[in-house]
Amino acid sequence: MASQRIRMVGDPVLRRRADDVTDIDSKLARLAGDMLRTMYDAPGLGLAAPQVGVRKRFFVYDVGEGPQVLINPVITETDGEWNYLEGCLSVPGLHFDIVRPKQIHLTGYDIDGNEVSLEADELLSRLFQHELDHLDGVLLLEHLDEEQRREANREVRKLQLERGESERSGGSGRLSLP
Repeated sequence: MASQRIRMVGDPVLRRRADDVTDIDSKLARLAGDMLRTMYDAPGLGLAAPQVGVRKRFFVYDVGEGPQVLINPVITETDGEWNYLEGCLSVPGLHFDIVRPKQIHLTGYDIDGNEVSLEADELLSRLFQHELDHLDGVLLLEHLDEEQRREANREVRKLQLERGESERSGGSGRLSLP
């Protein structure tokens, strides 16, 4: 399996809605495997296809129960609220308290093409919502209030400048988590 480059804030692919997956085939399975390796290397709990430059509606995740792939996911129900410190592999090093629904019901397909229906609470619910945001072209920065967003934008500009300097000096251009 080959590791994929994680796209960082500022990359236009992160702002575009992903297209539905129409074929669940060996090519998609290989890409999902590559994404899982990338997610583990980062390290992260989830990774959406747009984060590796692929505009398809699927993501990979692992919350300690083994690697999973969710294709064309849709949230059908939500309940409650949960405030939690959230980060993103595409906005490395920054974390924000974000309120999201505490519980969700989600449907979609697994990598074998089987329909799945999942109930998720707290961390798993947050992970699903975060990755679905990526599929819709939404970054966690859009969940911040105006003051938080101004501060986050200052930090993002610093990260982008650092990334640009690394790329010019022959580095990987990949930002790592502190």
